[in-house]
Amino acid sequence: MIPLSVLDQTPVPEGCTPAQALANSIDLARHAEGLGYRRFWLAEHHASAALAGSAPEILIGAVANATTCIRVGSGGVMLPHYSPLKVAEQFSLLAGLHPGRIDLGLGRAPGSDQRTAVALQQDRRQYAPNQFPQQLAELIGYLDDSLPSDHPFAAYAATLPGRPHAPEPWVLGSSPDSVGFAADLGLPYCLADFIAPRLGELATAYRARFTPRHAGARPQLMVAVWTVCAETDEEARRLAAPARMMFAHLLMGKSISVPDPDVAQAWLADRPDVARAFASRRVVAGSPATVRAGLEQVIAEYAPDELMLVNILHGHDDRKRSYTLAMEAMATVDA
Repeated sequence: MIPLSVLDQTPVPEGCTPAQALANSIDLARHAEGLGYRRFWLAEHHASAALAGSAPEILIGAVANATTCIRVGSGGVMLPHYSPLKVAEQFSLLAGLHPGRIDLGLGRAPGSDQRTAVALQQDRRQYAPNQFPQQLAELIGYLDDSLPSDHPFAAYAATLPGRPHAPEPWVLGSSPDSVGFAADLGLPYCLADFIAPRLGELATAYRARFTPRHAGARPQLMVAVWTVCAETDEEARRLAAPARMMFAHLLMGKSISVPDPDVAQAWLADRPDVARAFASRRVVAGSPATVRAGLEQVIAEYAPDELMLVNILHGHDDRKRSYTLAMEAMATVDA
């Protein structure tokens, strides 16, 4: 079967504390490992009432300690906020503590609104320049110990605390730019279909442009898809409603915790314009048969090596059940 993984955004349901949401992420990781998911990635979002995962590098350590074999990583670290050396040290340390299990997914989005992005900067006199390509190349240089000998920071590669172990770096994105970043450095690429769907041409471009970083390396493509699985199509649509209401508020500049499904359905029913605003987004939601058909379509579009499933649901048990049913639905689907 095609390998399945989980992207967890650590949702904070209405009536739940952020601390409980963090505990839920650890519990979900154990559950996913038991079901046979390959990876469990943790997102980075800041200043959010809905999402508690502001420091994936810390939550990765807690999840890795609570599990035994599932790969754990970031989905992703928003590199423009940080020093490449600091990120290299953090994830080298994690890889040293958990050899062969740590992934370093890297993105360039702020994971926040622009005001919060400035608050995260050390220098707040102006917006930070876009230096993601340079930051990414420097970070990979530390991990691979491949910086030129005359690079001012080349010596730091030998000081990384987890050596000889290292994380597996990935580029996250949904644009031609991110394809270029991944392919030119010979890195695996996670394409965010749940943000920008039906971009099979990016998968083709990534494979065509890929330059091996190491001998024998090949393109590695994972596609992240919004997926909600329940016993019936109707119940899945009900469980998917809170995320729609939450994102609608986000577009209005408001951050709310994940609402109750019935409250969300009633709110959306009074606002048909909201449904139209989200019509272009792909949401694979339904019974196991419906989800299987939807994910098979994704596979046909991208021919990925792996699928990563993501959702935001109000009920923690509903999320666990969704991942259980999705795994069962895809058990006999070939890559």
